[in-house]
Amino acid sequence: MLTGKSVALRARHEADVSILQAELYDDVAVRSRADSRPWRPIPPGSAKSPYAVSDPVDDAACFSVVRLADNTLAGEALLWGIDLHNRTAHVGVALRPDYRGQGLGADVVQILCHYGFTVRGLQRLQAETLADNVAMIRSASAAGFVPEGTLRRAAWVGGEFADQVVLGLLAEEWRSEQGLLHRSP
Repeated sequence: MLTGKSVALRARHEADVSILQAELYDDVAVRSRADSRPWRPIPPGSAKSPYAVSDPVDDAACFSVVRLADNTLAGEALLWGIDLHNRTAHVGVALRPDYRGQGLGADVVQILCHYGFTVRGLQRLQAETLADNVAMIRSASAAGFVPEGTLRRAAWVGGEFADQVVLGLLAEEWRSEQGLLHRSP
C-alpha cells in the first residue's frame, strides 16, 4: 500500500468493484467526461468492467483510493499508457461523489507521482483533462504539473466537443519540488 497524508492507494479488492461501477461508471455524464471512449452499458460483475480485479499488466497500474481517516473506499487512481521504452505514463483519478471537494485528489496525484517516479523509475508523467475540470487541474498543479497546451475541441462530451488541457511533470522537477517541500527551515 502507498500512503499519503489523507489517502492510501492499494490493490483493487472484489468488494470495491460494485461500488466503483455504481458510483463512477454508471453515472453516464460523469464517466463521459472522464474517459475518451464512449460509455456503454456494462452489467455488474462483468469482466469488461473497468474496475474488474485482474492480474497486473505492464502498461497500467490500477489502484483503489482509501481515505485514511475511516478506511473507506474513496475512488480509483491509475497510471495508464505506461511506456517502458520512453519511461512515460498518464495519470488518472476518479473520486466517488461523497469524497470530492475534500482535497483528496491532490494527495492521490502526489502518491501517483511517487509511485511513477520512485517505484517505477519513469521520467515523465502526463495528465489530460477537460479544460473546465478545475479540480483535476488544481490537483495536478499542486503536485508540480505544468500546463503544456490545450487540445482544442479534442473531446466529445455530452453531445458537443470540449477542449482538453495537457499537463506534464518530469521526474527531476518532481524531485526538486519534493526537496523544497521537505527542507527544514
